[in-house]
Amino acid sequence: MREVLVTGANGQLGQELQRVALPAGWRVVALDRAALDLTDPAAIAAMVAERPWAAVINGAAYTAVDKAERDQVAAWQVNALAPAALAAACAAANIPLVQVSTDYVFPGDRDGAWAVDDAVAPLGVYGASKLGGELAVRTSGARHAIVRTAWVVSAHGDNFVRTMLRVGGERGHLRVVADQHGSPTSAADLADALIRIAIRLAEDAQAPTGTFHFSNAGATTWAGFAEEIFRQSGTRDGATATVEPIATADYPTPARRPANSLLAHDAIEHAYGITPRPWRDALADILDELIGAKQ
Repeated sequence: MREVLVTGANGQLGQELQRVALPAGWRVVALDRAALDLTDPAAIAAMVAERPWAAVINGAAYTAVDKAERDQVAAWQVNALAPAALAAACAAANIPLVQVSTDYVFPGDRDGAWAVDDAVAPLGVYGASKLGGELAVRTSGARHAIVRTAWVVSAHGDNFVRTMLRVGGERGHLRVVADQHGSPTSAADLADALIRIAIRLAEDAQAPTGTFHFSNAGATTWAGFAEEIFRQSGTRDGATATVEPIATADYPTPARRPANSLLAHDAIEHAYGITPRPWRDALADILDELIGAKQ
C-alpha cells in the first residue's frame, strides 16, 4: 500500500482529499491539527520521516484573510514556515511535495487570467505569507508542484456557497460585491487534481514540477456567483434570495482583495492533462450534496 500524507484533514480541501477515489494500492493518511502541529518544525520533520510516504500534499493553511492582518505571526507560521519545514523534510527523504497556494499572491490589478509566471505582488499578509510558502518550497530542493487556486467552495465548512444559502434563506435579499472577478473552485475537483499530481510525481521521476494553477473554468463575480447559487438552489426547492450588486468600496474589509482572481490553466493542462470543468457544473454537485438533486 502506497500512502499519501495529507495535512489539514478537517478543512474543506482536506475532507475532499479523503473522499477522492484512489487507484488500487493507494491510500490517503490525513492529519488534523491535533495529530500534527504545523507550528512545530521538529514535529513536521518527525512525521515526514516516520514512514516511506509516496508523496505529501500540504492542504493546511491559515485562510482567515482579514484576521491575518492582525495575526501575522500565526499566518506566517502556518503558511510559510510549515511549508518550509515540510519541504526540507521531503527533500531529505526524497519525497515529492504538493503545496497548495493562492491567487492572493497576485495584485489583481489587470484584466485577463494570471499565468503561472506573471509577476507576484501580494496585497496583504495572507497573500504574502502564502508567497513565503511558495518560495520556501521552490528553494528547498524537494521535487514539488505548487498549485495555486482561488474561491474554494464545497459542501463542508465555512465558504461562500454555504454562507449564501444560510444568509439568503434568512434575509431574502443580499448585497454582494460585483467588481471582484474570478472563478469558483470546487474543493472536490481541486482534491482530485492534487491527488493526480501527487501520484504522478510519486510514480514518475520525470513528472513535471514547478508552479500550476487550478480553478474551475469560466469567469464571474461574487454577485454573479451568488445569483447562480440561488438560481440553482431554487430548482432544488432550496433557499432563494435577490442579489443587489455593490462595489468593493461599499463593503470595506481589513484585508484588500484582488479585483481579478482569474487563473490561467495552460500549465496544468499541458503538464498533467488536467482540464477543469465549468464552475456552474461543479456548483451543481455541491448543491446536490447540500440540498438534494434538481427537481
